[in-house]
Amino acid sequence: MLSIFVKKIIVSKTTISIQETANPNILKFEANHFLTQYKSYEFNNIDEAKPSPLAQQLFYLPFVKKVYVSGNFIAIERFDIVSWADVQNEVAKQIEDYINSDGVIVEDNSTKKIAVTVYAESTPNPAVTKFVANKKLVTAICEFTSIDDAKDSPFATKLFHFPFVKTVFIDNNYVSITKYDVAEWNDITMELREFIKSYIEKGQPILNNNTNTSNTQANISKKVPVEALDVTSKSIVDILDEYVKPAVASDGGNIEFQSYNPETKAVKVILQGACSGCPSSTFTLKNGIENMLKEMLGDKVLTVEAING
Repeated sequence: MLSIFVKKIIVSKTTISIQETANPNILKFEANHFLTQYKSYEFNNIDEAKPSPLAQQLFYLPFVKKVYVSGNFIAIERFDIVSWADVQNEVAKQIEDYINSDGVIVEDNSTKKIAVTVYAESTPNPAVTKFVANKKLVTAICEFTSIDDAKDSPFATKLFHFPFVKTVFIDNNYVSITKYDVAEWNDITMELREFIKSYIEKGQPILNNNTNTSNTQANISKKVPVEALDVTSKSIVDILDEYVKPAVASDGGNIEFQSYNPETKAVKVILQGACSGCPSSTFTLKNGIENMLKEMLGDKVLTVEAING
């Protein structure tokens, strides 16, 4: 499943969260969906911001020095005349209101093709290949197990038109595809890679604009809100996020905490993407994740059980 050591978006209504950066003068205002498709923009003043009515509006704030628009966020660099603590909530509200009133983010009339690269990567699951792009595809994990599940994703729907595609898992900048046994990867990898590359180059949508990714596949919505968990469960989630998820993602999959029973000391997790149904998943759980949780949490954990997504 992975090489040990295993380390809702509703875009019909935009919400903005505030994220700090390594530079104290720059703050990110992150949306719950993409604001631009595969392109980034930097504006140093209001004149440069002519292609972006939103950026122009932000430059009317006297403390705004630079505006960056990329993917699913707006980043703003401030002058030192104010501190972010005093103005960040008002700025977030202004951006949120602007987008929800159907304001234009960036007017881009360019017809230049996007330079896109896609490469295929094998995974520990022989039924799954990971196709990695040099562009961000989604802001939240999506998994589709049939063409009916994929109704909110034009991209996944087209992938299901290939008769050998069994499931589609999309995260960040890659898509993991599970195939049926009727085809061999040597015969279909190039065809899938070229399709994915062409689709992204054309700027076609990965998800529909009204997609709620927590509802596109029931497995995604099983993720338990961290604030509702007990202390031990929160510790388990932290360990999974820090030590396990990065390794799982590198193998084209995902792991989510589902439950913890303090009486039986049993942990249940959900495996998705390349990890779901992987022949080595049992070994990984018992000799990797389970041992790790026992070592880090002592006698609070005895067993780990996986549920395939």
